Amino acid sequence: MSLAESAASVNGAFDSIPIIDIGHASTNEERAALAQQIKDACMNVGFFYIRNHGIPEETIDKVLSAMKAFFSLPLERKMKIYHKQSARVRGYEPLLDSNVDPANRGDLYESFMIDGEELVPKEDDSTIVENLWPLEPAGFREAFLSYYHAALGVGQVLHRLFALALDLPETFFDDKLNRYQTMRGLHYPPQTGPEDDRIIGIGAHSDFECFTILWQEPGVQALQVLNSEKKWINAPPIPGTLVINISDLLSRWTNDIFRSTVHRVINRSGVHRYSIPLFFGTNTDVEVEPLPSCVSPERPAKYEPINAGEYVQQLVQEMRRQSFTASDDASRHDDGR
Repeated sequence: MSLAESAASVNGAFDSIPIIDIGHASTNEERAALAQQIKDACMNVGFFYIRNHGIPEETIDKVLSAMKAFFSLPLERKMKIYHKQSARVRGYEPLLDSNVDPANRGDLYESFMIDGEELVPKEDDSTIVENLWPLEPAGFREAFLSYYHAALGVGQVLHRLFALALDLPETFFDDKLNRYQTMRGLHYPPQTGPEDDRIIGIGAHSDFECFTILWQEPGVQALQVLNSEKKWINAPPIPGTLVINISDLLSRWTNDIFRSTVHRVINRSGVHRYSIPLFFGTNTDVEVEPLPSCVSPERPAKYEPINAGEYVQQLVQEMRRQSFTASDDASRHDDGR
């Protein structure tokens, strides 16, 4: 049965997130079996956990320690690298600086964001980006980039498995996905407002690029995923795993056969939550149109070809139009005062 044919039987009424062990992918048979599991997860849920991803616990422990030290600094010291001072909007983002869901009043997180770079920059590298790095805590850049490059390696394994899951050559995405990706370290303070408060960790949204690799701190439930019956399903942290979710661009590329699922974060755990998403996207010059394996007479192409960079930029601009700063709106009452 083709991808387009099998998509007809999918309803998306999941009640849990599947777990896939990617530790055995050395033979063609093992990769084919993994690709089938990934295909099922991407079509039915749009989210899945992966075990045996290969990122050392020491690397995770160091970046978590560095993040906790950075986010505990006084606000005025973190604001020295405020992200709106950067041409590429990289650096520090304070609490309530964004609002991804227009129905809400603000997102209760702070973040530090980079575009990828080498631990030791190469002088002749024309792709070097200018990230805004904090001067403290000591070792922050090294810890952040060490985790970044480890997660980048996971993404390179995954994009080949995605290709197999889409009945494509295993190397299909090799020349299309960015050499460098965007990564954020996130801090969600405990949410203490009423249940119906329209300020939550981060409002309901989908991600823009191809897929996201998320590490979330064990023991703190906050991430929720929306199924086709409009029920929020918890995606609790499972020790030793990463969470993978399909994003808008890959969903479009697959003619919506792979699901870009809406999700949100509400931290009512009573403790601080930390997480690290790495957003895997394409080169900006890639032309994206529904893949042949995802199109049939019964499921014709839903989308016209589009430039990947322009598409993602459109989504970012729309989000920014809906967003606001804390000084603009977050302190207002519901009646507009």
